[in-house]
Amino acid sequence: MNYLETIEQIKKGTIAPIYYIYGTETYMIEEIKQSLYKYSMSEEDRDTNVSIFDLEEIAIQEVVNDANTYPFFGEKKLIIATNASFLKAKPPVTDIDHQNDVLIDYLINPAPYSVLVIIAPFEKLDERKKVVKQLKKNAVAISCEPLKEWNMNEALERIAKNHHVQMAPDVVTYMINEIGTDLMILQSEMEKMALYIGEGNTIRLEDAELLLSHHESNSALKLVDAIIANDLVKAINITKDLEKLGEEPIKLIALLASQFRTLLHVKILNQKGYNQKQMASQLKIHPYVAKLSVTRQAQFTNEELSEAIKLLAETDENMKTGRVEKELGFELLLYQLIMLRRQKVKV
Repeated sequence: MNYLETIEQIKKGTIAPIYYIYGTETYMIEEIKQSLYKYSMSEEDRDTNVSIFDLEEIAIQEVVNDANTYPFFGEKKLIIATNASFLKAKPPVTDIDHQNDVLIDYLINPAPYSVLVIIAPFEKLDERKKVVKQLKKNAVAISCEPLKEWNMNEALERIAKNHHVQMAPDVVTYMINEIGTDLMILQSEMEKMALYIGEGNTIRLEDAELLLSHHESNSALKLVDAIIANDLVKAINITKDLEKLGEEPIKLIALLASQFRTLLHVKILNQKGYNQKQMASQLKIHPYVAKLSVTRQAQFTNEELSEAIKLLAETDENMKTGRVEKELGFELLLYQLIMLRRQKVKV
């Protein structure tokens, strides 16, 4: 079951005895937790019948023991067990002895008065483990992985609805381009815009342009786009704006280098025939980022990207060793990167 279906079921009052939540998308995990907290029990029971355990500090058998204990007050209790790293192929070394068989027995015969939530916020788990197989078989298993490009719109519209506002169609694209695909950040920015425009109103593009916070990685993308466009003035203006916000040139070099390395890797994979989904998996980037990178990499040759990475490394070393003043060195770097582009255009 996906997380949207799960949320709808919980809001309708269809509460399962066990939930197994896995994946790295923090926003989805938090929304499921908050929905269970709100809808699985009455308001007066929430203070006394909610337990939260960290499975990197508490053994799973202690969690199961709590789930089996009848609530002192009320009819239901909610037990949330986070950081289930013992489900990974290589769990961290710890003194905690997790008795998986105790959990497996509980999965087969859960207490009717408890809602147990096992959370494994990790990229990879050991699907061969018996306990993982049993969790997927006997619990409501919910994958909380980063959204694909095609369902980002649905997620943003849902976040807007939760804040009782609507969005103009161009706001969705603008937000993803400016902020990226981290749903927790998008949620925070949506909350800010909703407070600004008021409930029942529509967020317009000009509202988003006015209110969205600065995000470093996307500013690096803007610099890349200015370089692609051979626009030195625009690149320098973006740099000046970032400096006013307290960004150091050395940090900007690191961000730019990361973008150019991604473009080079995407270009190489594209030449090998990889599709966007395969690129995203191979490079561990979001599919939307892969899509943008495929478009951008087409503007460069392999040699240009390699040379750009070399220039970035040289400038970084010169700044750190004091051979060049930081602000001046960064502007010179932008000039050199754009000269690479202009030489290509002339050819």
